[in-house]
Amino acid sequence: MSLTVQFSEYGTPDVLRVVDVPPPTAGPGQVRLAVRAAGVNPIDWKILHGDMRQVMPLDLPGGLGSDVAGVVDQVGEGVTAFRVGDEVLGGSLTPSYAQFALADPAALVARPAAVPWEVAGTLAGPGITAWAVLDKLRVARGETLLVHAAAGGVGTFAVQLAVDRGVRVIGTASEANHDRLRAFGAEPVTYGPGLVDRVRALSPQGVDAVLDASGRGEIPDSIELAGGPERVLSLVAFDAAGSGIQLHQTEPGAGGARVLRDVVALIEAGRLSVPIQRTYPLGEAADALEVSKSGHLGGRLVVLPG
Repeated sequence: MSLTVQFSEYGTPDVLRVVDVPPPTAGPGQVRLAVRAAGVNPIDWKILHGDMRQVMPLDLPGGLGSDVAGVVDQVGEGVTAFRVGDEVLGGSLTPSYAQFALADPAALVARPAAVPWEVAGTLAGPGITAWAVLDKLRVARGETLLVHAAAGGVGTFAVQLAVDRGVRVIGTASEANHDRLRAFGAEPVTYGPGLVDRVRALSPQGVDAVLDASGRGEIPDSIELAGGPERVLSLVAFDAAGSGIQLHQTEPGAGGARVLRDVVALIEAGRLSVPIQRTYPLGEAADALEVSKSGHLGGRLVVLPG
C-alpha cells in the first residue's frame, strides 16, 4: 500500500485527505517512481476547486500534482531509457502528491546530484512553460520583454531564461520581491495604476513583447506598451481572447525532455536559480495549496512525500 492525497468532491483544500491505496503498476512504456518531491503549481488548486473541470474532467476521487522527482522503482515492458534505481525529474502521468507515481520516460530526465530533490521536483511545469512562451513571443537578444508576475512560478523562470538569452527584462512584482528580480537581472516595477508610466520611465519607446502570468487586468496596458496585441501573451487572461493577444496553456505532465535537460544544465552552470520558499510533508499538502493560492510567493512550494 502507499499514501496519496485525494479529494472526493471539488472544493477548498479542506476536502483533501491522505489515503492508503495500492500503488500504481507500471504498464508498457511506463516507469513507476518512488516520489521524493512534487512541485505545487496554481493549476493544482484550480483543479481542486473545479475550475478546470470543463477541459480536464476527472473521475473522482482524484489526486493532484504533475511535477515530480523521484527514484525509478519499476520499469514497464519496452522501456529502455531508465532502469530501477535511476534518479529522475519531469512530469508524471498520475498524481504526484503521492508516495508513488507513474510517468512516461519521454517526460523525464536524469537528476544530477547537484540539483536538490526539492528543486528537481518543481522544474517541469514552470520551466517548460516559460521556455515555450519565450519561443512563441520570439524574444531575441537586444529586445525588451515585460513580464507580469515576474516573481511567480513561471515568471521566475521566464525572467532568468530571457536574461540568459540577452533580452532586457522589466518585471512587475510587489516591492518585497524587487531585490530578488534585480538579482535575476531584471528591472522591477510595481504593478497597479500608473503601470504604463512606470514602464515608460524605464523604456520610453515601450516594450517589444509582454508575458502576462498575472491575470490582474494588465492586458490593455500591455497592448499599449507593446504597440499592439500581436506579441502579448497571457497564461491566464482567457477572457481577453477577443483582444487579439496570444494565449498559452500547458497541460500537466506534458513532455519537454529536451527543454528540461537545458534547464537542468543552466542550474548546474549557476545561470538559473530556483528559490524554494517552503517544503511540506504529504499530510500538509492542503496548507501548501492555501499558500499557493494566496500569491505573492518568495519561491516555490514543494510537497515531499518520502
